[in-house]
Amino acid sequence: MALQRLHFSKPNNSQPCISNPPFLSIPTHVSINSIPTRRTSLLIPVLLSLLPTKQAHAFDFSLTVPDQTVEEAESGIRFHAQSLLQVKETLELESWKEAQKELRRSSALLKQDLYTIIQSKPPSQRPQLRNLYSVLFNSVSQLDYAARDKDVTRVTQCYDNIVVALNQFFSLLY
Repeated sequence: MALQRLHFSKPNNSQPCISNPPFLSIPTHVSINSIPTRRTSLLIPVLLSLLPTKQAHAFDFSLTVPDQTVEEAESGIRFHAQSLLQVKETLELESWKEAQKELRRSSALLKQDLYTIIQSKPPSQRPQLRNLYSVLFNSVSQLDYAARDKDVTRVTQCYDNIVVALNQFFSLLY
């Protein structure tokens, strides 16, 4: 990378005016290599993220629990499905905020279990299970929105969709 000299132009007239800047010289030629580009500024964080980190509180953003076995997922799936279905009692009391909290808590654990189980199944069974997985958790999201809006008819409809999706899921698994 060769250094190039900057060429400066001198002001034409000695009287200050609005068109002339207050400083004495303006660089007329700047080397392209001296200007940091977006590409280089984006490349540095990427390269730093590739370095191994030995932080005590590093995050793992994987969807499955790293040490969760299929047996653990299968043993927890019934309990987490029941806790998801028990949200109905809170919804009937119209305690919307509490219902949303319970719904999010129980659905997150059920989602991890189901994902682990789907990954353990043969590839020929996975598309149908993934489709049911999608239907189930889309219904959970819709139920969350319905509870936020305090729409009783949508809440019951979404809850019924969750029950149907869970029954179909369990009939395929067992």
